[in-house]
Amino acid sequence: MTKFLLSIFAFLFTQSASAGLIQYFKDEQGETKWQYVANFSSGLLILLLSIVAITLFFSHRRAQKANHELKEIRDALEQRVQERTATLDESNRLLKQSSDLLRFSEAYIKDILESMPLMLIGVDEAMNVTQWNKYAEENTNLSHQNALGKNLWEAYPTITVSPAQINQVLEDNKSITIKHCQRGQYYFDITIYPLQEQLETGVVILIDNVTQRILAENMLVQRDKMSTMGELASAMAHDIDTPLQVILNDLQSVQQTIAKLDSDDLDATTSSTIIEAAQDLLSDAAEKGTLASGVISNLLDFSRNDGGEKRDTQISDILEHTISLAGNVLLEPSGLRFRDIKIERHFEENLPSFPCYVAELQQVFLSLFRHACHSIGQIEKPGFEPTIRLDLSECYGALWIKVQHNGVGLSSEEQQYIFEPFFNNAEGKEHAEIGKRLSFSYFIIAEHHQGQIAVTSDPDIGTTFHIQLQLP
Repeated sequence: MTKFLLSIFAFLFTQSASAGLIQYFKDEQGETKWQYVANFSSGLLILLLSIVAITLFFSHRRAQKANHELKEIRDALEQRVQERTATLDESNRLLKQSSDLLRFSEAYIKDILESMPLMLIGVDEAMNVTQWNKYAEENTNLSHQNALGKNLWEAYPTITVSPAQINQVLEDNKSITIKHCQRGQYYFDITIYPLQEQLETGVVILIDNVTQRILAENMLVQRDKMSTMGELASAMAHDIDTPLQVILNDLQSVQQTIAKLDSDDLDATTSSTIIEAAQDLLSDAAEKGTLASGVISNLLDFSRNDGGEKRDTQISDILEHTISLAGNVLLEPSGLRFRDIKIERHFEENLPSFPCYVAELQQVFLSLFRHACHSIGQIEKPGFEPTIRLDLSECYGALWIKVQHNGVGLSSEEQQYIFEPFFNNAEGKEHAEIGKRLSFSYFIIAEHHQGQIAVTSDPDIGTTFHIQLQLP
């Protein structure tokens, strides 16, 4: 607008424009027409005033707009200042909270270290003590003030950790565990592990006194061993007692039969019949004596082969040998002999050998056959055919063995406790107890061969034992 007004004034005051205006205000005689001058001046003044008013109006609009923008900028700045102030206040609050949490965490960690029921010793790269908890103080009678900063072996000369072991941990950056014990007196687990992502290199030594735990575990192991061996001895005693009772009964019958021969009124035919009966009784006694001898031989073989190293053996060979052995040693009071039971074999071909303790697995299978013989012996049904089915196969990198019989099945309670030591059934009969106690078999499969054994049964159908032996 200013440039426009200046342009008008420049045009009016140019020489040609000035001459035209002066001529316009003169009449023919050369007199000035003041009325024209006044009208022109008034119009020009009005025009100028209008231009000035318009200019002021737009200037005022621009000023208002500028003031509004300045106000918005000021409000925005104030908002930013408030936000920044609030952010700083929140940051200060969080910083204070973090500081409180850090102090609490430090105190909490320190309390954990002090309350640990094992010795915790920190050692730097120069083998100087950096941590010494309360349990270490109590076991060494050395306060942490006197231990910190000292060489570990000067502060605690009797420690069983060597500098070479600590250097090994630092070099390999891997933890190691050391077992230190005096058999039957004390046991210690010593763990040395390196500090990770720390400015200062060092290790932490944890010394755990596990004497009570080891003694308790050994006691449990011994109890389990005694219970399983007691079960084995009871089973063998039962296997011996059954034919022995038959032998005693036969001998008594022989004595009574021979006593009849002293009678004078016997004819030759009757005497011959009595002698034949006595011979039958003696033959039966001899057969039962062979059974008892077989049981003793089996026990002696097991004792001679107990322990030692595992041998790669075909499980099918162990099963066949156990079947032959069971035929010579298993006899039920009901008169059922194992050799009278039909054996169905379903063995997969080309099975790999399995590293095992042969004598132990033989006793496991013998126990399962004893259980089957006892369960089958309880069935008195016309036309019943006692049967044991054996399945042997490989699946998913393991050998699977199934021993299935069609005798009296197990109840749900019996299935739950059959592998527990000293299992007793409701009847409380010794021969029934022996037939249903299989903790020894479970111990051999689970502990000595790292396998699994389970049972499925139905009281009206029979029982199946499932054994899984993982192949190496």
